[in-house]
Amino acid sequence: MKKKLLVFSLVVLTILSATLVYTYRQTTIDTSKIHLARAMSSRNLYWGARGNDVKEVQTKLKRWGYLKGSVDSIYGENTYRAIINFQNKNGLVADGIVGPRTYAALGINVTKAEPSKSVNNNDNIYMLARAIHGEARGEVYIGKVAVAAVILNRVEHPSFPNSIASVIYQPGAFTAVSDGQINLSPDQESLKAAKDAMNGWDPTYGCRYYWNPATATSKWIWSREVIVKIGKHWFGN
Repeated sequence: MKKKLLVFSLVVLTILSATLVYTYRQTTIDTSKIHLARAMSSRNLYWGARGNDVKEVQTKLKRWGYLKGSVDSIYGENTYRAIINFQNKNGLVADGIVGPRTYAALGINVTKAEPSKSVNNNDNIYMLARAIHGEARGEVYIGKVAVAAVILNRVEHPSFPNSIASVIYQPGAFTAVSDGQINLSPDQESLKAAKDAMNGWDPTYGCRYYWNPATATSKWIWSREVIVKIGKHWFGN
């Protein structure tokens, strides 16, 4: 009798131990998931970001008709345009960055978020290089730097958006965006030209516009004062 009772007790203890271990593991996993979700949703989002927090933002934008592309967890052109449109419609600063105020307007709760800031330097250089590659592929090197300088000059001017991405994707601003060449991978020369422009080289002397006189169709652009001619492009204000 005592032996049976001892065996029964051991079985019960084994079951209880297994249950406690399973419960502990489940609690630990669930807690980790919660902490991970909070950490991911507390960062600012901008061009190039990837992850579940991007997916959550995209899902909201898609549901409300702002996002025309797919929910793919990648902050690219379609997400950027959707965010800009959402920010404009909701009285927010249209900078394309999902910071605390944009999270709040989207109805996404975050425990902590960094102050709104621009994309990092490497992201800016790559984005600028894509614009150079799309707009000035085949131009002399100084002409590529000049195109980048125009974009940066617009960023600094109060009449234009205040970030590189916003300037590049301003509706109708650049042909490369309209025809999709902005999505081509930039070559090393375009990357180098972007870095030179970011480091302060401006062959245009502060110009905010450029055009190819052989292909320009805008009558307005001919009213601009020509400051310098580099390669096939004219640069002016």
